[in-house]
Amino acid sequence: MTTPSALTRPTGIPLTRRLAARLVLIVALLLSFLPPRRIRAVLAAVRHGAAPATAAQAKSARDAMCAVSLLCAGPRGCLPRSLGTALLCRLGGTWPTWCTGVRVVPPFTAHAWVEVDGRLVDEGVPDDYFNRLLSVAPVRRAAR
Repeated sequence: MTTPSALTRPTGIPLTRRLAARLVLIVALLLSFLPPRRIRAVLAAVRHGAAPATAAQAKSARDAMCAVSLLCAGPRGCLPRSLGTALLCRLGGTWPTWCTGVRVVPPFTAHAWVEVDGRLVDEGVPDDYFNRLLSVAPVRRAAR
């Protein structure tokens, strides 16, 4: 038996942002097939030179990814959604913390997400709901 459900997708995303999100989606889908260590290596290389993202910037990128892809808007699209969100932020010159991990409470569920300042971006669960296993944080610049 299946359970009927409806996905809500953000609206009001400008055309240029949707086009950028569609291009990033292709890269995110390709990256999602790589092993975790390769994904982390690619993201670590891409993040250099970017300023830390704000929560609003990360949420805007996440909304754009969900607006252009039903996969990203769905419950099983967390990896391409999080990768696309991070890459779309990078196109804007910023970088959130990209994370993968597992739920803290049973049943076991793997998940990928982005966060800013240790807070999950638009995940709808408490900040301590997941145990982080891999993360790629923004590079902090040394104070002079």
